[in-house]
Amino acid sequence: MTKISRTTDMTQGSEMRHIIMFSLPLLAGNLLQQTYNIVDTMVVGRYLGDDALAAVGATGSITYLFYTLCIGLSVGAGIIVAQYFGAGKKKALRSAVFNSALVTAIFGVVISLLSVPAAKPILELLKVPDKLIGDSVTYMQIACGGTIAVAAYNWINAIMRALGDSKTPLIFLGAASLLNALLDLLFVVVFKFGIAGAAWATVLTQALSAISCIVYCFAVSGEIKLTADDMHADKDMMSRCVKTGVPIAIQNGLISVSMVALQRVTNGFGETVMAAYTVSMRIEQFVQQPFSSLNAAVSTFTGQNIGAGKEKRAQKGLACAIKISVIFSAVVLVLFTLFGGAITSWFVKGKTVISISAKALIITSLFYWSLGIIHTTRGFLNGAGDTNYALVNGMAEVICRIGLSLILTRIAFIGYWGIWYTTAATWFVTAMVSLIRYKGGKWRLHSIVKYIFITAVPIWCGSFF
Repeated sequence: MTKISRTTDMTQGSEMRHIIMFSLPLLAGNLLQQTYNIVDTMVVGRYLGDDALAAVGATGSITYLFYTLCIGLSVGAGIIVAQYFGAGKKKALRSAVFNSALVTAIFGVVISLLSVPAAKPILELLKVPDKLIGDSVTYMQIACGGTIAVAAYNWINAIMRALGDSKTPLIFLGAASLLNALLDLLFVVVFKFGIAGAAWATVLTQALSAISCIVYCFAVSGEIKLTADDMHADKDMMSRCVKTGVPIAIQNGLISVSMVALQRVTNGFGETVMAAYTVSMRIEQFVQQPFSSLNAAVSTFTGQNIGAGKEKRAQKGLACAIKISVIFSAVVLVLFTLFGGAITSWFVKGKTVISISAKALIITSLFYWSLGIIHTTRGFLNGAGDTNYALVNGMAEVICRIGLSLILTRIAFIGYWGIWYTTAATWFVTAMVSLIRYKGGKWRLHSIVKYIFITAVPIWCGSFF
């Protein structure tokens, strides 16, 4: 049987076409992946009630923290592979694939082992109400126990994206999403497993998606062909994967820490505001996926073109992505302004929760254009190898989200609305910082393909002077 490759060389042809055509399967996949959370929210909210929904929401930010540490490493692996692919360095590419798998697996296992026993102390630190703590701990322990599945799927997804294949993950994720919906209904509605059932449904479908995608890519399709010589630990390559991925992982961790802090502030306003925050976050996670898709598309496009020495072409790709994100932001603002209440009513029955979450969506959607700039410029900088900026980006979000939430929510006439004003302001500041970094041009010094040269230059200069 002839094996078909879906890899795409983005160093030739229309920049706009590559960005759009690569983004669409990513968008579909991201939307399907978000259905894990959406379905959980709908099933929990409608069949288990507002308190159960609040319990799930209380775990969201801290679970995201553990997940994104692994996801950051996957992004780093994708950057390395994309640049080697663009440069035509196949042997180095294969080494990067294998060694990034080792690094991701180690991190995934370690995070799973650490996060499960830490669930209750962390949630108590976050001041989760006593009547919610039991369900919150249950959900978080199961979700965090499945971190290795999340890490595995995001790793293989990142590798395939780096090679220009955004379609294969979509196929497997589509099947897994259907399974997730069925398992949610089966475990929660039929078997009455409660919150644990919703968590297990999500973890199992994530694991299935990861396993099936890896088997297909390595054993069936021939997308990635590793020889015996490729399958050995290379300390230098593992170090490179860590150095590239860890800044992104730390960035994600810092952002997650800021989200945890915001969740803690939210918890202080009681179950109603917690439920409203959960609903608005779930909807926004879903709507934000086009930005995330553009991020991945720009990162791959930039990585391949920087690896091929086509800097101006990479910049044109970024410009195309920014235009798309601004247009989408305007459309979402109109939709949330007109239909925010109707949309939130899909997830919860309480009128007060619906009213608060609908207004919250309008507040944040006013600044979606900022979020678009964050994702597109971040994708460009990561693809160019400038992953150290990720730390600056993460710190900006931490300072804004923690500082502003503590200030705004204590102003009497603002109150709990400060939660969402904080989110909007954080996006704006971070977008400006990202644009400044891009305009500064330091990303030109961080190509992975030129890694040895770039790291040697300071040494030569230091010796000379």
